[in-house]
Amino acid sequence: MIIRLSGSAPPTDQIRDQIRGLIAARQLAADDRLPSVRQLARDLGVAPGTVAKAYRALEIEGVLTTRTGAGTRVSPTAATTPRPVLDAARKLAETSTRSDVDLDLTIEVLRAVWPPRPEDPVTATRDRPIDPTAQ
Repeated sequence: MIIRLSGSAPPTDQIRDQIRGLIAARQLAADDRLPSVRQLARDLGVAPGTVAKAYRALEIEGVLTTRTGAGTRVSPTAATTPRPVLDAARKLAETSTRSDVDLDLTIEVLRAVWPPRPEDPVTATRDRPIDPTAQ
């Protein structure tokens, strides 16, 4: 497991988001053991409370489970990304990198082309293309 702290988000949020991402990307699987709070804090150069807070948030979400003596593990019910979606995401990342398009712009483009959910009338209305001929 590799976690890197960078950017403007608080370290707790970065740790939480990266662990969630590692699980979604199938780099961490159900029942995989995570480093102890102290070990990960030492590795990242942050206070143990920062890692503990991230682990607790993920426990509340049902992503991690912690048991005394067994450590912190990925929950058996943690959601992973379906293989075709993961493959397409990797291809998009490679294409964006080759085209010198950064992550933020790639995400903006993805959001722009994402179809609205029919059951969400607010999103469906908000995301509907503007019709310049409409009066």
